[in-house]
Amino acid sequence: MSLFRRLFSSKSKSDQESKERHTDDRSKYMPEVNLPVDEGFMINFKRNGGKFLYCDTEDEILDSFDKILLENDWYEKEVCCFDMSLQHKFSGYNLEFTNKTTSSFFFATCEYLIADSGSILISSNQLREKKLTELPDNFIILAATSQLVKTIGEGLKGIKEKNKNAIPSNITTIKNFEPQKEKDFLSYGSSSKNLYLLLLEDL
Repeated sequence: MSLFRRLFSSKSKSDQESKERHTDDRSKYMPEVNLPVDEGFMINFKRNGGKFLYCDTEDEILDSFDKILLENDWYEKEVCCFDMSLQHKFSGYNLEFTNKTTSSFFFATCEYLIADSGSILISSNQLREKKLTELPDNFIILAATSQLVKTIGEGLKGIKEKNKNAIPSNITTIKNFEPQKEKDFLSYGSSSKNLYLLLLEDL
């Protein structure tokens, strides 16, 4: 049973808050705790300011997507989405799918979820040749727990193995989900995004 299922089905809110306080109270100079990949991603992703909705089934994905639209008043708005399969799957929501980067939000899948940085690895498969700075400030990303890897190196290796005939271009990470002072070279040229992660349990 995955950490996500354990957390969302059996742990109380106070248990989760206690664990988060314990993690946040650790000095940055203390040795790193060797956490499971799913737990490491969850902690780092939330620390980066990301919001995720864990879903057991495809029906829960659709329901969570609906709640995001309601929360942000995105019904009947333009959504930038280059993925035809996503457009078909989410066609019942009164959205106008377009390639316009001035849309209310950007909707896509991803390559991998990187645990040790809490970031999302994407490429031209999702972005085409657009830069992150050219896309809307609001993102909804659809991913599965099988896409969790520990490091950026594992993610890059996975991309190479999945795309042996033609490795995608424009590979980058989304890591800043709220304004941050420090950026590393992997987030060079990126911008802060208000990001929702719809995470489907598929393991």
